[in-house]
Amino acid sequence: MGNGAYLVYPAPEMTQLILSDGTTFEGESFGAKCNSDGEVVFNTGMAGYVESLTDPSYRGQILVFTYPLIGNYGVPGAEHNAWGFSKNFESEAVQVRGVVVAQASEEFSHFNAVSSLSRWLEHHNIPGITGVDTRALTKKLREHGVMLGRIRQESVVSGQESVQIEDPNLRNLVDEVSCKEVKTYQPEDSAMRGGKPRATVAVFDCGIKNNILRSFLKRGVCVHRLPWNFDLDASDLAYDAVFVSNGPGDPKMCKATIAQVAKSIGKGIPTFGICLGNQILALAIGGDTYKLKYGHRGVNQPCIEHDAAGKKTDKCIITSQNHGFAVKEELPAGWQVWFTNANDGTVEGIRHESGKFFSVQFHPEATPGPEDADYLFDEFLKVVNG
Repeated sequence: MGNGAYLVYPAPEMTQLILSDGTTFEGESFGAKCNSDGEVVFNTGMAGYVESLTDPSYRGQILVFTYPLIGNYGVPGAEHNAWGFSKNFESEAVQVRGVVVAQASEEFSHFNAVSSLSRWLEHHNIPGITGVDTRALTKKLREHGVMLGRIRQESVVSGQESVQIEDPNLRNLVDEVSCKEVKTYQPEDSAMRGGKPRATVAVFDCGIKNNILRSFLKRGVCVHRLPWNFDLDASDLAYDAVFVSNGPGDPKMCKATIAQVAKSIGKGIPTFGICLGNQILALAIGGDTYKLKYGHRGVNQPCIEHDAAGKKTDKCIITSQNHGFAVKEELPAGWQVWFTNANDGTVEGIRHESGKFFSVQFHPEATPGPEDADYLFDEFLKVVNG
């Protein structure tokens, strides 16, 4: 500027991530200027922050991205598709309680972007902290396990601030993200066969990702999207199969869904589950689940397929995952482990010897991410259509 004048920019606001054991990480604020509590977890993906932040499975969590630069391709628009749900996001809201990154990019470059990550988070009232040593933070979470934390802004700290961090796992998170009424989606004419859907599936929405809906619809499947606690026996819905979606929190809180899945299996109705759906199916048949130390959240998890006898094969697929609970190996008679994680040996899928009931812990519909497991939707339709 002329006459020796110069612009003075305000100093960035100091923000803290405080873990439940007292460990504090300092950085700068971006996104919304508010405090927020949640369970601190990390994701190792190099891309896909938009999909992760809108994934209902992250409900109640503060998400740490291990990739050092986040936000560089911005955020796309919030327009809806022909069925009335988001065209670009995995749900209709940002589901996380906070975001932690090493470097948040204010500048973005992508033909489909309409906003920066910071402005998008601010619009949804989600705080972020940048400038954090995410490598040190991730290492701590791997050694200690996931823990509760708080994003704390200097400008909104009061003298009466509580030191107790709210635990989201004490709530029924599935109830928060599930639809509240039945919604039916008909596939487009071009995807049907002879003017009719290839199948009709009753989908228990426990926090379903939109791309699961897209994956069914593009295959010509009619979808009845149901609340997590919907009573199929008391309804007059017509359907050929049952599907149980992904979702947040402890699967044992979904007692109504577990009971419904047990009934559908008892009736011999083809049943497929993904992520939380894998855990719910295991509980429905009398199996058990447990919480992992720090979970699997990323897009490069290798899973080894097992044959009909339960033995490992030479087939390994790369998968996208987002879960904090897992299924125990001990299964009832007639059931077997279908996939295991090549890194830690945990169960990644189960199936019944009849071939009519199966589930996987990973996400076949992942976008962006590996497409190795996308064929499982087609395998399910083969079972449904006999």
